[in-house]
Amino acid sequence: MADGAATPDFLGVRRSLTGRAWRRRPADDAAVRAHQLGHGLSEPLARALASRGIGAEGGGDFLNPTLKALFPDPSSFQDMDLAARILVDAVESGRPCVVFADYDVDGASSAAQIVRWFRAMGRDLPIYVPDRILEGYGPSPAAFRKLKEQGAELVITVDCGAAAHDALHEAARIGLDVVVIDHHLMRGDPPPAAALVNPNRPDDTSGQGHLAAAGVAFVLLAALNREARRRGLFEDRPAPDVMQWLDLAAMGAFCDVTSLTGFNRALAAQGLKVMSGWRNLGLKALLDVAKSQGPATSFHAGFILGPRINAGGRIGRSDLGARLLSTEDPDEAASLALELDALNASRKEVEKAVIDEATAMIEQQSNFAPDAPVIVAAGDGWHPGVVGIAAGRLRERYRKPVIIIGVDRPADVGKGSGRSQPGVNLGRAVQSAFDAGILLAGGGHAMAAGLTVRPSAIPELRAFLAEQLAGEMIDAAAQDSVEIDSLLAPGGATRALYEEFQRLAPYGPGNPEPMFAIADARAERPIAMRGGHVRVTLVDSAGARLKAVAWRAGETEMGQRLLAGGGGLHLAGRLKPDDWQGRESVELEIEDVADPRMASS
Repeated sequence: MADGAATPDFLGVRRSLTGRAWRRRPADDAAVRAHQLGHGLSEPLARALASRGIGAEGGGDFLNPTLKALFPDPSSFQDMDLAARILVDAVESGRPCVVFADYDVDGASSAAQIVRWFRAMGRDLPIYVPDRILEGYGPSPAAFRKLKEQGAELVITVDCGAAAHDALHEAARIGLDVVVIDHHLMRGDPPPAAALVNPNRPDDTSGQGHLAAAGVAFVLLAALNREARRRGLFEDRPAPDVMQWLDLAAMGAFCDVTSLTGFNRALAAQGLKVMSGWRNLGLKALLDVAKSQGPATSFHAGFILGPRINAGGRIGRSDLGARLLSTEDPDEAASLALELDALNASRKEVEKAVIDEATAMIEQQSNFAPDAPVIVAAGDGWHPGVVGIAAGRLRERYRKPVIIIGVDRPADVGKGSGRSQPGVNLGRAVQSAFDAGILLAGGGHAMAAGLTVRPSAIPELRAFLAEQLAGEMIDAAAQDSVEIDSLLAPGGATRALYEEFQRLAPYGPGNPEPMFAIADARAERPIAMRGGHVRVTLVDSAGARLKAVAWRAGETEMGQRLLAGGGGLHLAGRLKPDDWQGRESVELEIEDVADPRMASS
């Protein structure tokens, strides 16, 4: 297929048990052949590479992403050189500074990079992280006044600040200088700041808008070293080795679910190599309490370390993650890791309760129409720290945008978070609701949004968003498909095949994990597991067997079909390593199931 056009239904699946069509991921045939010849790839792997938009000239950098080849010029970021001058001035003068960070992984890993660079230059910087519940997201006028009263002369905001107009105007009024390091979308003119570095500011020309804040912070470190070297500060001392902090940049890239392409892919890939040495005391302590081990992978970052770092900001003390990632004290690292691990366990319980209550509400109350383009569910006392996770889980289940709102009746306010379906710009719709006067606050980006609303306005909000998103959701539903990279027989699912395709890793937005399809398999020995997971063994006509698991699928139509067992199933999923008892095999992580007798209708 030379033009990369849409393909017919893969295996004839027009409607799977999750309601989706299956398509073969389109690829340019010329690029496929170029990758085969130029890099010695098998046809399936070359096709997978081409289907990710990688042309003949880009294969080398994609398969071997290096910072040397892909690092952008720091000066291409608006205000980057200015920010570097201001911060190096502060180092030389001893000016009192504070790092002001968001409470998630990206904020914590950004803050830790800057704290570590200043420490290497002989300065210890305090970190301020606003309380998620009491202060909300980002800088506030009150927070800046507090820091000024405590003696701060310069504040460095990371992963926040670019849209904090009121706070930055107040900082200017009280004579507090602020350097903003951010990556969030901006509206209108930049707020007043001593320097504002954000690849997503309207006048930025770096082309790095897909970076997490931690990636922007890492580029800042390079700019800081360059500026300090220009001033001769390294004539009698070594320059800080910023490469040792690549693991922190990678944490932000993975946990903020950024597009792993170009320079960001190099940050993530090389950052995992640095992380694998487990030299960061905080990350190593978290790995130990989670009873995990081995070389670092995107799974470590996104599913083992990230949720624990986030737990402090969600239901505990907001500064725990930043303190953990920046500490050089082994005892402090161990103590913080234990606290975060316990908070993460509590977070799971709180999250499950919200999801269960929201699911019951969605499926039982008549005002939640099954054909509505968006789900808005609200409940008294739902913890605002977990509503975003709950929205994400329910979006996976219902395959449409979901907003979950926790209502505080005494305060007469609801705080909500939403997650969207590809093709539906939820952030824009929430911003429109704010502009229409329905919300007290609101904004976000295409796939996620946050909002504050009066409980009495929630029905109006639901109706407004339904009207706003109806057209987009029709198009998105039509395009909602499972994109297949390759057809696979159970007997062909080998560790060697898995390792071959690992050349495409790390995976994330812009580089989806390879999806394999299996045709006409029998599901044997189905097991319903705790947590709603389903395990089966897949058997083909030749008797070859492959272990498989469907996560959180037990109550879905797909999960029920797997539990019923029997043959004649098409399956789509991702290969995962299975190293239980040293076997070095693979299993299939099931994404979707189709019954051929129903799939073509």
